[in-house]
Amino acid sequence: MVDQAVKIGLVIIGDEILSGRRQDKHLPKAIELLSARGLRLSWVRICADDAPSLVDVFRQTLASGDIVFSFGGIGATPDDHTRAAVASATGLELVLHPDAEREIRAKFGEETTPYRLEMGHYPVGSRIIPNPYNRIPGFSYASHHFLPGFPQMAWPMMEWVLDTEYADLHDVRSWAEDSIAVFNATESKLVDIMHTLEALYGVTVFSLPHLGSEELPAHIELGAKGKPEAVALAMAEMRAEVARRAYPVSEIKELRTDH
Repeated sequence: MVDQAVKIGLVIIGDEILSGRRQDKHLPKAIELLSARGLRLSWVRICADDAPSLVDVFRQTLASGDIVFSFGGIGATPDDHTRAAVASATGLELVLHPDAEREIRAKFGEETTPYRLEMGHYPVGSRIIPNPYNRIPGFSYASHHFLPGFPQMAWPMMEWVLDTEYADLHDVRSWAEDSIAVFNATESKLVDIMHTLEALYGVTVFSLPHLGSEELPAHIELGAKGKPEAVALAMAEMRAEVARRAYPVSEIKELRTDH
């Protein structure tokens, strides 16, 4: 993963997610798509279908300069507020984008209606995001990219944006992560190792306690992430130091395979 100068965030919109009627699937998929390109997610916000709140959210995110992928709310029903919220946040007029009109008319032909064309109204200066599923585009404004809530549409559209607009950021070789499972130890017994390795190698060292189950004893997942060469050195020293302290260790990959 690349040491990104710019952050990448997600805005996931929908009352149904906040109420529990639907489970969000965009967050894990977005992490997967980013990771495959050597990119990292910095933050995520889950928002209600509330127009004033969305205006505030987009004012903040647009001012940040972050790359943002927003899922949901770009249709033409009364609870679809995203397009209007972006227009309000930017102070721009919503206009029918000619490329969006072309796609919508190609989709519906003689059944194209003003209602359907509403889905092609974006803030002035927007760019369309092609929709391979049904040709109803999403749109980009600045470094923000607005996608449908339907995964089968949104995910290939996100891939298209990543590969079209941000190919220069892709670098799967510049980031690595590795970890081990340490048994019979507490985080307080390992924190000195963590501080030492971070200072020596410039990596981020992490610990994730696991309380244990019938299948797997309690343990600490101890690891490092950062530049591959530095992670390799840090993890070699981590393994050696944990062994010196006589804590039993297993490789995380082995645990996940076995259990």
